[in-house]
Amino acid sequence: MNIDMIRAAAARLEGHARRTPLLNSPFIDEIAGRRVWIKPECLQHTGSFKFRGAWSAISALDEDLRDKGVIAYSSGNHAQGVAMAATRHGIPSVIVMPSDAPTIKIENTRALGGEVVLYDRETEDRDAIGAALAEERSLTLIKPFDNPQVIAGQGTTGLEIAAQAAEMGVTEAQVLVCCGGGGLTSGIALALEADAPGMRVRPVEPEGFDDVARSLRSGAIERNARTSGNICDAIISPEPGQMTFPIMQRLCGPGITVTEEDALRAMGLAFLRLKLVAEPGGAVALAAAICRQDEIEGEDVVVTISGGNVDSALFAKALDTAL
Repeated sequence: MNIDMIRAAAARLEGHARRTPLLNSPFIDEIAGRRVWIKPECLQHTGSFKFRGAWSAISALDEDLRDKGVIAYSSGNHAQGVAMAATRHGIPSVIVMPSDAPTIKIENTRALGGEVVLYDRETEDRDAIGAALAEERSLTLIKPFDNPQVIAGQGTTGLEIAAQAAEMGVTEAQVLVCCGGGGLTSGIALALEADAPGMRVRPVEPEGFDDVARSLRSGAIERNARTSGNICDAIISPEPGQMTFPIMQRLCGPGITVTEEDALRAMGLAFLRLKLVAEPGGAVALAAAICRQDEIEGEDVVVTISGGNVDSALFAKALDTAL
C-alpha cells in the first residue's frame, strides 16, 4: 500500500464517486469544546464510504476477470457499494450478508442488483461461505477491508479531507474515524501521511467491540469475543485486517471507544444541527468528539460520518435520545 495507489484510485473514481463536503456547526463546536469538522460520507452513493473502495477494486480488475462477476460479504454497507459498483460495470454480484443485518440494507442491496445470500453470523463462517461460492461460480472476492484496492479507494476520503481542511486553514488536527476492520482508517491514515502530516488518525469503535484499540495497545491482532449484539453493526468485525493493522499500528494514535447511547446522541445531533442522517456505526467518531473530549487534543478535530443507512425505528430512538 502506498499513496500512488490512492491517487490512482482517485483518478478511477473521478466522475463516479461524490466529493463529499467538510461541514461545521457552531452548536456542535460548543458541545465538543473545540472546532469539529465533519466529513459526511453518509452522503456518498449508497449512503456510505464503501462505494469508494468497491468501485476502486472492481475498476482495477482485469476485464476478463471482472466480466465473470464479483462476490462480497458484508453486514450492509460494503454489500451495497459492491452491488452498485458491479451493476454500473454491467457485471453480476453475489453478496453474503448476516441474517440480522438491518432490513433496509438487505433490501437496498437487492435493489442495487446484488444477489443476496444470508447466513447466521453466530454459527456460520462468512469467509468460508464466500470462498465456496467464489470457487463454484468463478467470482472474484472483494473483501470489505483487507484488499489493497479497497483500502486505496477508502483512502481517497483522506485526500479530500487534507485538501478541504487546508482550505479552511486547518493543517493540524486529530482525525477520528469510525473503525471496523480498518479499511477506511488505514486508507485515510496513508493519505494524510502524504498530504497532511500534521493530522493524526484515531480509530473509534463501540464499547465491547474494540478489537482495533486493544490491538494497538498490545501490538498484536486481538479478536472480539463476539460479533453481534450492538447497534453499531456496520463497524463490527472479528478482528483488524492483516493488511490494515500494520498501517494503523504505524500511523494511528490510540483508539477511542463509545457507548451505544453516545452513538445515538451523536446521530440525533447530526440530524438536528446539520440535517444529516447517520447510522449508529457511522456516528461513533462524532460521538467521540462530543462525549470523549478529554481523550482528544488540539483546537480542531475532524470526524467521519461513515454511513447513514439506518432503520426508521432506530433513527427515531436516536432523535429521542438527543432531545
